[in-house]
Amino acid sequence: MCGIAGFWSKAGGLLDATPMADALLHRGPDAGGAWSDPEGGIALSHRRLAIIDLSPAGAQPMASPDGRFVIVFNGEIYNHLDLRTELEQAGPIPWQGHSDTETLVHGIVRWGLEATLQRAVGMFALAVWDRQERTLALARDRIGEKPLFYGWGRDGLIFGSELKALRQAPGFDNVVNPDTLSLYLRFNYVPAPWSILTDIYKLEPGVIATFARDALDGAPPAPPVADGVAYRGITVRRYWSLAEVVAGGADDRMTEAEALSGLETRLSEAVRQQAIADVPVGAFLSGGVDSSAIVALMRNVTQAHVKTFTIGFAETGFDEAPYARAVAEHLGTDHHEMYVGAEDVRDVIPDLARIYDEPFADSSQIPTVLLSRLTRQSVTVALSGDAGDELFCGYNRYLISRRTWDRAARIPGPVRRRLGKALTSVSPSRWDSLTTLPAVPNISQLGDKIHKVGRMLQTPLGIADIYRASSEEWAGRLPLASAARLAAGIDTPPMLRDTAQEQMMHWDMMSYLPNDILVKVDRAAMSASLETRVPLLDHRVVEQAWATPLEFKMRGGQGKWALRQILYRYVPKALIERPKAGFAIPIGTWLRGPLHDWAEDLLSARALAEQPALDAAAIRQRWAEHQAGTHDRTASLWGVLMFQAWAREWERPLSA
Repeated sequence: MCGIAGFWSKAGGLLDATPMADALLHRGPDAGGAWSDPEGGIALSHRRLAIIDLSPAGAQPMASPDGRFVIVFNGEIYNHLDLRTELEQAGPIPWQGHSDTETLVHGIVRWGLEATLQRAVGMFALAVWDRQERTLALARDRIGEKPLFYGWGRDGLIFGSELKALRQAPGFDNVVNPDTLSLYLRFNYVPAPWSILTDIYKLEPGVIATFARDALDGAPPAPPVADGVAYRGITVRRYWSLAEVVAGGADDRMTEAEALSGLETRLSEAVRQQAIADVPVGAFLSGGVDSSAIVALMRNVTQAHVKTFTIGFAETGFDEAPYARAVAEHLGTDHHEMYVGAEDVRDVIPDLARIYDEPFADSSQIPTVLLSRLTRQSVTVALSGDAGDELFCGYNRYLISRRTWDRAARIPGPVRRRLGKALTSVSPSRWDSLTTLPAVPNISQLGDKIHKVGRMLQTPLGIADIYRASSEEWAGRLPLASAARLAAGIDTPPMLRDTAQEQMMHWDMMSYLPNDILVKVDRAAMSASLETRVPLLDHRVVEQAWATPLEFKMRGGQGKWALRQILYRYVPKALIERPKAGFAIPIGTWLRGPLHDWAEDLLSARALAEQPALDAAAIRQRWAEHQAGTHDRTASLWGVLMFQAWAREWERPLSA
């Protein structure tokens, strides 16, 4: 794992991208490098976290033997040894080392960039300068595990792994884009292709963007996303499309045995390849289905003594450490755990705006940062169980049957809306207290789940309505002084599957997974100089999952059925089965207690007045409701708090 950055100057002058790379020291503390081409006006830089080929032969920027191509690369190509074998079949190659970057360079020379990436299995973001054609190509992996920002500064085209690198580009003076704030407050993250800054974008997953000299003469009015269309010197091509995979449909002829065999084979191969490194490798373990399956397969395919890591909480309903410990004991891993309290959270909060570099408000970012720090004390690489929910129908919103919603829709609208309001009028903590009664099932975070159902009942109950009510904050009433601008024009993509569950899974894989989950893990881990790998996002596993009929993902009202059956071959069912909790922390309770003063400082009338784009009255009302305990406003308030902390850190107020 590494950090990359660079710029293409239209004015010439000093071509040194080293300061940009220095801003990414946390992503690559082992080495750094820079390269420039004064004739072409291009400068590339790199920070290295050495994982494969620790020798200087793996250093970057790296040039092709003939000097035509120069690359900076962040990520891992897990099948690069197979690619080397294929390359060697056409004749001997003068390898200088055994890094995957060198494999990529030779692949680009032999096959071209697009054909090389189509052969590659991995996670990555990269930039390739073609000295012959005078073009710069930027590319990102299929699902979006690795980040890549790009855009236009005062002096030309700039790019980098994080915004903090772009801020160090010559002449950088980009201001905050007020339109993007509406997107952020709606989702609690800024979705690709936008960023929080004007004229700066995120490259979308599965895309190669090629820039010619004409692209330096001014930013386009919107991010160029049309496949294969040249515009102002920019050509964008998708070398892999999730939409095409989803639209291809499931294999209705697939039997149960074929579904389980195909999934285990592909996932085992992904785990095997991702467990390879020249440094110590471990795994995150929550004790849930996804992470337990990854650890179980890791033990099976490597026969290694696996190190596992988990975070625990003292608060009832949030602590999953005992479950992780039980799974670790059964699998015989070298298990490490750390218990987290409000003091630990207070200590990490000042770092969040710098770590996430852009407003980002998934509160599980905090335990993820702490877990990454714990893990980095023992290993350099950690496997993660992320993406099981999106691929195998795991989220609760998927599991409520369409028949249930159809029945609810037959209730007269005014009655249904009143019922929804009644459910949300009771605080989540009061709903949670009912689980102590004998007749009430002990459901983790019952109150939060009931509130989501209550919000859904207040909508027309179409698929998009259900999805938005369960996944978005502020429920369409964004706390902005002006219209919601960009957010008003962003809606769910076209229907590509017949079932509501699969359609919501598709939407989550397009936006929530890459823009929330993967951002959260990447920034948290890299802030500790830890590389994370996600076997479930091997594109062969993704394609296998989407080819698997829904009946093998959801059965008996329970999601992730196929993944569970594979896990039960290695871990007793009794150690796994429990209500889904997620990687949550009691942030709502702490905002009324040990984090109150910190939050009040950011949400005070004085602090909110410094951001006239925000509707201070609406925010203060929610803060008062949360403090009174009549409502749990954690998610929406956390979004405002993280924006306020970010704005303070980077000193960039927004105008209305």
